[in-house]
Amino acid sequence: MSNRRRWRPDEPAASLDLPPDAVDAMRAELPTVAVQVVDAIRAEVPSYADPFKGEMGRNIENAVRLALGGFLAIASGAAEGAGASYEQVYDAAYGLGRGEARSGRSMDALLSAYRVGARVAWRDMSGAGVRAGLPSPTVAEFAELVFDYIDELSAASAAGHADELATTGRVRQRYLERLTQNLLRGSSPDALEAAAERAEWTPPRLLTAVILPESRSRGVLQQVDAQTLQPTEQVPGLEDRPDLTVLLVPSSTNRSRATLMRRLVGREAVVGPARPWLQAASSFDRAARVVRLGLERQAPEAVDTEQHLPELILGADPHAIEDLRLQVLAPLDALRPAVAEKLKDTLRSWLLHQGRREEVAAELFVHPQTVRYRMQQLRELYGDRLEDPAWVLRLTLALA
Repeated sequence: MSNRRRWRPDEPAASLDLPPDAVDAMRAELPTVAVQVVDAIRAEVPSYADPFKGEMGRNIENAVRLALGGFLAIASGAAEGAGASYEQVYDAAYGLGRGEARSGRSMDALLSAYRVGARVAWRDMSGAGVRAGLPSPTVAEFAELVFDYIDELSAASAAGHADELATTGRVRQRYLERLTQNLLRGSSPDALEAAAERAEWTPPRLLTAVILPESRSRGVLQQVDAQTLQPTEQVPGLEDRPDLTVLLVPSSTNRSRATLMRRLVGREAVVGPARPWLQAASSFDRAARVVRLGLERQAPEAVDTEQHLPELILGADPHAIEDLRLQVLAPLDALRPAVAEKLKDTLRSWLLHQGRREEVAAELFVHPQTVRYRMQQLRELYGDRLEDPAWVLRLTLALA
């Protein structure tokens, strides 16, 4: 079992009973050691070459002096409140780790700086101790404590770094959620731009809404732009479909749509149109309407809403289309149902084929003369309205 001493915030290490002369000699070297530590870190850790200059460098020197002074106080047992000194240094190391995370630097550079600092501090402080008569066994134990102390401070900084990243990540996720909900609800351009800035999200030129089962979204996210947005809360407008989620997928050109459609094969996805990012709500609304109208199909290919524009238009107000149908078909009400149905089918085909009798007959599987006879009946019922463009439009919509 190892007998190495371990530093703990709540359990200061036992002292080494260092001779007062050795402690005084090492303490006298602290200002010089701090400068040499900073110079060594600046020379050997490129990430800190510039940050350690000027005022920042002086602050770091003071922090190094504080850390080494706290170590001497604890290791020698010569100072009252040695445990509090450790807490002060530990908190400073924790704060240093958080600061590195806020600056966008990883822990690699900071851990390298700790290693360089430990080496230089051990070399210079132990030299001062030896010159003051520190015996070799104590020097060896002193070395162990130095590196254990640095290990503990490194761990404190790593904890601070991780906590800052976790906190920052949670805050940013909240901002991204707010941005996503604003986009789906069609908030004002000013509100959207402010939300994107707070979330540190760079707006793309276009966004495409993709509605798909929640269970399928993870695989898609791995294949699309990393800036893709997905709400973690309830998707507005799809409250009755909790199994579905929406992705807002960035793109730079309309040509990238084909790539997106290929990636969505087998995902049961409904794809809205590509829209300028400030108008992403219109892409989502289009896809959501396809879902609400039940136009999804069980097929490998994703459902492209651009292929369902007529159905979307006709299904925009189902009550209005039904009222229109009753209105324009009223002349058939007096006929027997079977006759009315045949005339209605003939009129629909006649409108769609623009009056080409042979094509109407082929579609209805009847003789062209039968088509002629039925159209005579319809002209008697509708009169000149069959030649009126406004009525032709109304009839076409009602019978589509």
